[in-house]
Amino acid sequence: MSQTLPPPTLRAWLLHAARLLREAGVPSPEADARALVLHTLGLSASALLTRGGEVVPEAEAGRLAEVIERRATRIPLQHLLGEVEWGGVRLKTDARALVPRPETEWLLHLALEALRPAFAPRVLDVGTGTGALALGVGAARPDATVTATDLSLGALTLARENAALNGLDVTFVEGSLHAGLPGPFDLIVSNPPYLPESDRAQADPEVGHDPDLALYAGVDGLAVARPLAAQAGQALAPGGALLLELDPRNAAPFAAELRAEGWRAEVLPDLTGRERFVRARR
Repeated sequence: MSQTLPPPTLRAWLLHAARLLREAGVPSPEADARALVLHTLGLSASALLTRGGEVVPEAEAGRLAEVIERRATRIPLQHLLGEVEWGGVRLKTDARALVPRPETEWLLHLALEALRPAFAPRVLDVGTGTGALALGVGAARPDATVTATDLSLGALTLARENAALNGLDVTFVEGSLHAGLPGPFDLIVSNPPYLPESDRAQADPEVGHDPDLALYAGVDGLAVARPLAAQAGQALAPGGALLLELDPRNAAPFAAELRAEGWRAEVLPDLTGRERFVRARR
């Protein structure tokens, strides 16, 4: 990779960053370059239009060169930015938990839709990671009592930091699946690990910076969803819903499994039309 520094203007740095990230195989080099330049230099989006010809000071240029090189090694953009806006909340992001994906925001939408008729609902987020779903529900439904579980102490620490960052009251519990919590819950929602182990070899380099615990779920990707559904059946209130994000390859087959076990289960698409979500009731 070329180490030649560009002319030290803001516009030149943006072009240089996009070129290096493109050469490194980053999927969205222009967008990532823009985000890194703005974040590192503390600039607003309009600055690229109005101040593009300004010289970047030497000290800031050094920091910018370093962060661009780190992204070129495929460290996730969100880890470098340190924080993302997601589902109406601000989330610190680092290697302690899975970076919240844009498609999971639709799972939050579906969760809030399921809760619309409920008064003061009780909600459980299983495998909370950064706390994204739990905090998104808590921000949109202040009347809800929200509990979230995770096996990872690091993830729970990060989720608690994010709760404090957003001033939200969520109870975080260390434990597997629903951690033995008795409920009853009006909604159990989860974005569990759902990738088959065979996907590991083809994963993007960025995925290697996420915890394996949050990604892979056995041979077929359902090694977490199956026991979660079994526990949910005992912890849901009458009329309560189980809402899961799954690999699009597995959503329809898993919904069929649930129906064979007496659930009323349906498959819901994401915004690109892929069958990604399963909503089920007893």
